[in-house]
Amino acid sequence: MSATFVGMPAFPAAAREALADTQLRRNLAHATGTIRAKRAAVVGEVGEWEELRLAGAAIKDNTLRRLDEHLLTLEAALQARGTTVHWARDAREACDIVARIARDHGVDEVVKVKSMATQEIGLNEALAEHGVTAWETDLAELIVQLGDDLPSHILVPAIHRNRAEIREIFRREMAAAGRPAPDGLTDDPAELAGAARLHLREKFLRAKMAVSGANFAVAESGTLVVVESEGNGRMCLTLPEVLVSVVGIEKIVPTWADLDVFLQLLPRSSTGERMNPYTSTWSGVVPGDGPREMHVVLLDNGRSRALADEVGRQALRCIRCSACLNVCPVYERTGGHAYGSVYPGPIGAILNPLLKGVGVDEQTDSLPYASSLCGACFEACPVRIDIPEVLVHLRSQVVDAHRGGVPKPEAVAMKAAAWTLSDARRLGLAERGLGAANRVLTRFGRRVLPGGRRALARLPWPGALWTDSRDLPAPPRESFRAWWRRGGR
Repeated sequence: MSATFVGMPAFPAAAREALADTQLRRNLAHATGTIRAKRAAVVGEVGEWEELRLAGAAIKDNTLRRLDEHLLTLEAALQARGTTVHWARDAREACDIVARIARDHGVDEVVKVKSMATQEIGLNEALAEHGVTAWETDLAELIVQLGDDLPSHILVPAIHRNRAEIREIFRREMAAAGRPAPDGLTDDPAELAGAARLHLREKFLRAKMAVSGANFAVAESGTLVVVESEGNGRMCLTLPEVLVSVVGIEKIVPTWADLDVFLQLLPRSSTGERMNPYTSTWSGVVPGDGPREMHVVLLDNGRSRALADEVGRQALRCIRCSACLNVCPVYERTGGHAYGSVYPGPIGAILNPLLKGVGVDEQTDSLPYASSLCGACFEACPVRIDIPEVLVHLRSQVVDAHRGGVPKPEAVAMKAAAWTLSDARRLGLAERGLGAANRVLTRFGRRVLPGGRRALARLPWPGALWTDSRDLPAPPRESFRAWWRRGGR
């Protein structure tokens, strides 16, 4: 793939272009509407749904507070079961680790389970630089890869494509990547899935190395968990000789009992199912069964930065269900590409600035503003991430990051007000000064400054924007304190 999010324009420009694509908007409206209806039906069956949401949020928050301890527990459990654990501070370190493992085993191609973490770090492109081809095996990811496209949704990366477009991609590109599309292929979903199955089967049987992510990592037993709907994940997790899993450090849950909560929340919130068709768990190397060698790369890549943000750290609760995307009116009209990241929609609008930091580039800084703050995302989130709260918090950080070291007039005015109001003596002096100013303006204002208070409001002072549409209130002749001292009469 040559397509990349690098160099994408800021959200307003990208969204304006997306809004002009009527086919895209039809595809998105149909797909998100279908997913919303399925989710509502299965969530409505659960009488204690709100209690499950609260439990999921509490488990995540408690885990994040002791993340260092749980990570060490996970590392020890993985190593005890024959898994090699690697720690990666950023994307480059993680990609180098995976590339080194591939090189050490002499492989020139790997098969991949759908993974947001590997997309986040640009693993496919990094492996290509080392002469290793990475084949996506998830149907939607395969469509994106063959079309030299970019993912636009967390759950359904090819949500912006319709059946006719997928058929053309398969007919045009499959032959160059392996087994060609069958002759006479139509846009019937069953035929398209069958063509993908035949195309991928030879890759599963040939590949010696696989790369996965993980939906969850159970610390107490060193178990990784992947949930999926097609079975391609299980093929990758069992057939190749070497398995490498790239796992964000926030994916950890302490116990199997904790996992139980999320296996109820995730499928209902993501695919609108009571449970996923395939839930795979693996805990190290077992002689004669599955991979002969396993590696786990524990990835930071900005997660420690997000964890340090007291308001923003709740974004690390995210279980990548995409429920917030499917209810977001902004996402439904612009699609995922406008966000310029593998994490689109409301969660992407907060997760990207938290991972990368604000004030770094215009595109990232535009994302906290890609929202109407309607709150639908919070209502849909299975782990109760208050996305609107984090968006407002990040907007303030973006503003602060662009002050450039020279305070704006309103910032100077606010600091002066804070200095004055924080001390009773200073406040008393200011009140007496305002009383004197009132008497001067009342007596001499029309002669010294034609127009009196209205003319004063038009002067270029820090409150000028506020007074464009409002009168400047006259200072009181006497402060409350002075009035009280003389008896309150």
